[in-house]
Amino acid sequence: MDVTLDRVSVVRGGRTVLDVSSLAFLRGSTTAVFGPNGSGKTTLLRVVAGLESPGPGHMRIGNAGPGREEGGPPRTAFAFQEQVFVCGTVRRNLELALGLRGISRMEQAARIAEAAAECGILDVLDRPARQLSGGEAQRANLARALALRAPVTLLDEPLSGIDRIARTQLLDDLPRLLATFATTTILVTHDREEAFRLADHLVILVDGVVRASGSKGAVYRAPADRTVAELLGYTVLPLGAKLIAVPAGGLRLGAGNPRFTLDVERVVDMGNHPHVVGRVGEVRVDLRLAAGDPMPVAGTALQVGAASYVVLP
Repeated sequence: MDVTLDRVSVVRGGRTVLDVSSLAFLRGSTTAVFGPNGSGKTTLLRVVAGLESPGPGHMRIGNAGPGREEGGPPRTAFAFQEQVFVCGTVRRNLELALGLRGISRMEQAARIAEAAAECGILDVLDRPARQLSGGEAQRANLARALALRAPVTLLDEPLSGIDRIARTQLLDDLPRLLATFATTTILVTHDREEAFRLADHLVILVDGVVRASGSKGAVYRAPADRTVAELLGYTVLPLGAKLIAVPAGGLRLGAGNPRFTLDVERVVDMGNHPHVVGRVGEVRVDLRLAAGDPMPVAGTALQVGAASYVVLP
């Protein structure tokens, strides 16, 4: 189902934490709501789930709100950032979630078996849920939400709090899981790689306000402003009266046009390649050196050029 927000506002303690004039999540899409911590991402999910009031505006899933349709099951499944489990096994936690949605015992068993197999937790189904590792708990958390097969699946920082190996594996597995179990998916993250790896569409949220939305390619190729460009990994530099946004890897030592002077502060050995950290004017720059580039020294200046760039509005 499509999800639409119209004039949605959430105020807490006299502070507006979410102010969305108009926003749509298309049926069948996976959208990443991307932005810094405290930007209102989780609040937006909670509005869609019906856990927060949209203020004077409206939030609709299809033609109605987040509740049940015509006596049917709720329209959303929510995997919270914190994996909260009741006492008992992983299987029992999944059964409780399905039972609360009115799913029959026979159907529960089938859904749990399928979700557990796809999420890689078959071998921990009968283990106490509160004794899982971080990666296992996150997979169980996802399986519980995905087994509901709701029209809209909501994921709050689905890869947070787990070690790098588990995160890498889950980052690879999640697109397949969402294609198998979910219809319309909205996930929130503050990690740019996660947003681009997992989603088809992006919503950039800053201070509770939507700064950009659309397909991830369109949002990336034409950043709406300086803040959006920096969140997307561009280096923003002044060029005369304009600001230009240089994509990651777009600054090259001694090559490209326009050219800038980079004052070297330090050189960082990253193992397989060095990085130069310094400033172009007041802008901090991190430049990855290519193979064969001369090794600079802190306190010197380098000439660098932009191989490609976007002029900001």
